[in-house]
Amino acid sequence: MSDEIQCVVLNRPAEPMASAPWPGELGQRILREVSKEGWQQWLSRQTMLINEQRLSPINPEHRAYLEAQMTAFLFGDGGDEPEGWVAPEDG
Repeated sequence: MSDEIQCVVLNRPAEPMASAPWPGELGQRILREVSKEGWQQWLSRQTMLINEQRLSPINPEHRAYLEAQMTAFLFGDGGDEPEGWVAPEDG
C-alpha cells in the first residue's frame, strides 16, 4: 500500500488506512479514497449523530440511516448535521 492517498474528505494527500473499515465494495472504495484522518472525522460525526438523534446501532433502520449518512459525509454533500450544530472555525 502506498504512503499516501488523495483523501476525498480532506481534499489533500494523507495517510491511508491499513484495511477496509466497512464490508463489501463500499469498504473497498473507502479504503481507496478515504484517509485515516478522514475516517476519524466520520467516526466523530457518527458519534454526534448517534448521541444527538438518540440512534441505536442495533436498530436496522438506524443502521441504514447511518450508512447513508456515512456515504454522504465521505463522498457526497456532507450529510445531516444535528439541529443547532455550528461547524468549528478553522484556524
